[in-house]
Amino acid sequence: MPAPVRTSAPASAPDPRRWLVLAIASAAQFLAVLDMIAVTIAFPAISRDFGTASPAALSWVLTAYTVVLAALLVPGGRLADAVGRRRGFLVGMVLFGLASAACGAAPTLATLIAARVAQGAAAAVLIPTSLSLALPAFPARERATAVGVWTAVSAVAASSGPVVGGLLAASDWRWIFLVNVPVVVAAVAAGLRFLPRAAAHTGRERWQGLDPLGTALVLVCIGALVTACAMAPQWGYTAPGTLGCLAAGVLAGVLCAVHMRRAAEPVVHPGLFRTPGFTAATLGLLAYFVAYAATTLGSTLLFTDVWHYPVQQAGLALAPWPLTVLVVSSVSGRLVRAVGERPAALAGALCFVAVPVWWLVAGPADGSHYATAHLPGLILAGIGTGLYQPVMFAAAGRLPAARLSLGSGVLMVSRQGGTALGVAALVAVTGGQRHVKAAELTHGWYLIAVTAALAVGAAAVLPARGRVE
Repeated sequence: MPAPVRTSAPASAPDPRRWLVLAIASAAQFLAVLDMIAVTIAFPAISRDFGTASPAALSWVLTAYTVVLAALLVPGGRLADAVGRRRGFLVGMVLFGLASAACGAAPTLATLIAARVAQGAAAAVLIPTSLSLALPAFPARERATAVGVWTAVSAVAASSGPVVGGLLAASDWRWIFLVNVPVVVAAVAAGLRFLPRAAAHTGRERWQGLDPLGTALVLVCIGALVTACAMAPQWGYTAPGTLGCLAAGVLAGVLCAVHMRRAAEPVVHPGLFRTPGFTAATLGLLAYFVAYAATTLGSTLLFTDVWHYPVQQAGLALAPWPLTVLVVSSVSGRLVRAVGERPAALAGALCFVAVPVWWLVAGPADGSHYATAHLPGLILAGIGTGLYQPVMFAAAGRLPAARLSLGSGVLMVSRQGGTALGVAALVAVTGGQRHVKAAELTHGWYLIAVTAALAVGAAAVLPARGRVE
């Protein structure tokens, strides 16, 4: 495997601000992921405030954010590469803070959904620029550790979402959004002072190559496919709306593929996928996040529907997963340097395959058997997350500097698409009932095993590389 692109000569000292840059970038990642998860737990409280709203209408508080975020990640990354990642990050952070304040002050459900759309659009700029800002600040030998920390922040945000959302919603669901504002203010202030400035295109060059037609096709393709996955459990898997979205997404995808081959500067340049390891990382993250989302939702349903844990207790029962990610992330960089990227990713993916295997062998038992029936699987999931994600996301670091944000955006689309597909697939294989039973969750464990095995396959075809010196 070719060495990652270096931003400085080998003899240059590492950027002394690199960990501070990573902290600022990780703050954006934490907010964007937390707001996607924590809102789910507040649905009953939001429903009480907007009394006549139907469950279908309420679901768009979450779905609008998810769909807009996924659909705009690639254009957002391309735009950030054009105007400058520092500027894109700061503007995205300000817009995210304003949209969060609007969510917290929303007088009607329609206003709340509109503000969530604005939040998703801002997050679509923040997330790819957060990783592409942090990676160039680190020398090649430290990038696995940096991405491990960035991944751990994401895992902690996702897994702590139900607990944080439950605690804030117990006071007032609006606090879920309003707490973002001081974090945004602090991140913007720190970003203005510490984020590195990089040369951006100027004048007409800045806007050349943004490819309006390709951008529109990407928006329709990703937006329609993610909408179909996110709404299929509610609309029905064979409903006209679901099938129509799938057809529109597939058609737009085909047209986009044709367009990319013909356009001089397509929104997603085919050269991205000629970069060693990038295609494997994109497909591997898609498969991994199907398993990841199914694991998160399946565990939550086991705790709440089968074992009848309260929501807060269910959130705490999930906590060993992100805690394990934090521990593994602290040593993942050294492990990757010692054994190489492919063996580390293979080990992580195999750990994730072992998660459902343990649950299938141990059986659901009851809540009193949590320590033996379910906890080992969560620890294995934490080890798998801490090893697999850093290697795959670090594939963006092998791209040319001018395509870092765009490449990060493509990898994030895999994450968002896989997450939506994982939720939809788990709901489908468990029967789509309002409350699931232990026997139905067994089908979910098989789903996780199959998709995690696909992630193993993606890791196996990563370009071979020795130890990172």
